Parts: sequence; structure tokens; C-alpha cells
Amino acid sequence: METMWEGRFLAVRKQGNWEYAERQGEIGAAVIVATDPDGRLVLVEQYRVPIGRNCIELPAGLVGDETAGEAVIDGARRELEEETGYRAGRIEDCGLFYSSPGMTSECFTIVRATDLVRVGEGGGTAEEGITVHHVMPADVPRFIAERRAAGLGIDAKILLLLDIATVGRSM
Repeated sequence: METMWEGRFLAVRKQGNWEYAERQGEIGAAVIVATDPDGRLVLVEQYRVPIGRNCIELPAGLVGDETAGEAVIDGARRELEEETGYRAGRIEDCGLFYSSPGMTSECFTIVRATDLVRVGEGGGTAEEGITVHHVMPADVPRFIAERRAAGLGIDAKILLLLDIATVGRSM
């Protein structure tokens, strides 16, 4: 394996003819499927430099980037509160997934957050400028279609929220 480029959080490696990105160090990620007390899904919108536009996403964040050895559940709690202003009474680990295994070694743990209590405004850090959206599960296809039509990017993990029968119609 050859290192072609290395930064603080990412490295580009080459193995044979295959080039791929790899997350540096012991940093993981948590992706949070959160439901507020009214049964609405909590989604976030923020500007993403690689795509040059705002993107609709599930709340998510790095784990272990600030505190070495941070547990996924602890990182998910911290990120949920920072991004959305909600504290979860219960978080369930739903497993480890790979984001795009043909291009990157990046992986993330999906967690389900329930029993939410509003403890702040959310919005992330000043640089993140996160907007929080509350969407009833039945309204997710319409919400996503409207945001796509308005030019926003849609994170692929949103597919977790779409009824598979409606995916083709809403795209």
C-alpha cells in the first residue's frame, strides 16, 4: 500500500491500481435516526463544501475526534445535542455500515435516538450553520422531493427513511 496524500483527517492510499480515501486515526462516526416527542424525524441541513451546496442529512458526527477512545453512544449523544438541541433519553446501536466501500474505508454506526428532550437551540458550531427540520415519517418523500427541487443535496443515508415503494417516484 502506498500513501499518495495525507492530511489531518484523511489519507489517499493506493493498492495496486485501486485508489481510495481512508479516515486517519481512531476516529469513527455516528449517524442518528432521532424521533422527537411528537413522532417527527429530526433532520439537519447544512452547507457541504465537497458538493458546494446545502445538504439534507440525518444528524451525525465524528466520534473520538475530540476525546480519544470516546464510545459511539457517547459521541452520538454529544453530536445530537450540539446539532439539534435535543438530548436523547435512549440510544440504541443499530450496527456498523460502510459509506462507499469502493471509494473509502469510512464507516459509521447508525443509532436510534428516542425519548428526546429539548435542551438547547441546536445549530452546531458557528461554522456549521445547521438548520434543524422536523418531518413526520409519512411526509419524508415529499419533503425530500421539495428540497431536491430547490437545489439541495440529499445524503444517501436518507434512504433509511423512505418507503422503498416510493423511492422511484420521488427521485
